[in-house]
Amino acid sequence: MGVWQIGTDTLAQSRFSVSALAETIASFHLLEGRGAAPGRPAHTPAQIAGYRERLAADPVLALFVRTVVKPNWMPDFMSPPPRPEDRTFHDELRSVRQTPATVALADMTNALGGPVPAVLAGPDLPNRVADLLQWVWSHTVRSDWPDRRRIFEADIVSRTQQISTGGWAAALSGMRPGMRWIGDGRLQINTYENPPRDITGAQLLFIPTTARRGWVAWDQPHRYAVVYPCAGLLAETAQRTAPRALSALLGPVRATVLSQLDTPKSTTQLVAIGGYGLGTVGRHLKILFEARLVSRRRSGRSVLYYRTPTGDQLVRKVGSSRPPRSDH
Repeated sequence: MGVWQIGTDTLAQSRFSVSALAETIASFHLLEGRGAAPGRPAHTPAQIAGYRERLAADPVLALFVRTVVKPNWMPDFMSPPPRPEDRTFHDELRSVRQTPATVALADMTNALGGPVPAVLAGPDLPNRVADLLQWVWSHTVRSDWPDRRRIFEADIVSRTQQISTGGWAAALSGMRPGMRWIGDGRLQINTYENPPRDITGAQLLFIPTTARRGWVAWDQPHRYAVVYPCAGLLAETAQRTAPRALSALLGPVRATVLSQLDTPKSTTQLVAIGGYGLGTVGRHLKILFEARLVSRRRSGRSVLYYRTPTGDQLVRKVGSSRPPRSDH
C-alpha cells in the first residue's frame, strides 16, 4: 500500500487549500467520462462536444490523453500542488507550462511503465497540456468558480472542526478511498503496492475538489498534496435555493439560512456556503433563534446551529406548498 511517513512538524504545519487547477483537472476527468462526486452536475453535451473537437484538432494531445492519462494515474507535471505564491488559476498553470521537456518525458515514462511514443517526446508537450487545461478551465470551470470555491471553503471549515474535536486521525481517515491514518506518523494514501515515502520537512496540502476519488500530487521534495472529494452533502446544500413561498414569508436570506440548517452548521460554514457576510448571517441566525425556528449547541470551539422541529415543519410545509389556484 502507498504510505507516507509524516513527521510531527510536517503534520502540524500542513494546511487545507483551494486549487483552481485541481478543480480543472477534476473537470477534465469528468469530460473523459470518469465520474464525479455526489452533488456535482454533469457537463453539457455542448461542453463534451467542444472538448472532443479540441482534442481532434491536436492529434499529439489526443494521443497523450489516450495513452498516458489513466483513470487512476496521470503524469506528475500535469497536477503540481499550488505554490505559496500562487493566487490564480494562471499562477498554478504556469508550473505546468514551464515544465522542462526532460521532466515531462520522465513523468510519462513512469506513467506508462515503459517507452513513450516518439511524437510525445517533443519539447512543446508541456505547453500543449497547459493549453488543454486552459481550455477546460475557460469552458467548464471559470463561470461558476466562485460558487465552487465557496463549497470547498465550507468543506474546509467542516474538516477543520473535525480536527478540533476528533484529531487528525478522524479527519484524515476516509478523506478519500483507501486513505487512513495508521499511526506512528504514517498516512496510508492509497492501497497500491508502492514503497513508503518519507515526506518529513515538506509542505503538505489537503485540497478539496468535485472529483469522485481524488489523487495525490507532489513537487519533490518541497510540496505534497492529497486531493480529495469534497463532501457531497455540502455540495448539495450549497446548490439548494430556498423555496419561493418560504422566501416570501421570511425574506430570501433568512429563508436560505433556515433551508441550509437541515444538518448542524456553524456560522462560518453558512458564510462559506451561501456567500453572505458574517454579520448578515449572524443577524438572521439571531432572529431565527429568537423565533425558536433554530437552536444551537457547542461542539469543541464552534457553535453549531440546527433547525428545531418547528423550523423543520415550516420548511416542509411552506417550502413544499403551491400557490392556490385561481378561478379567474
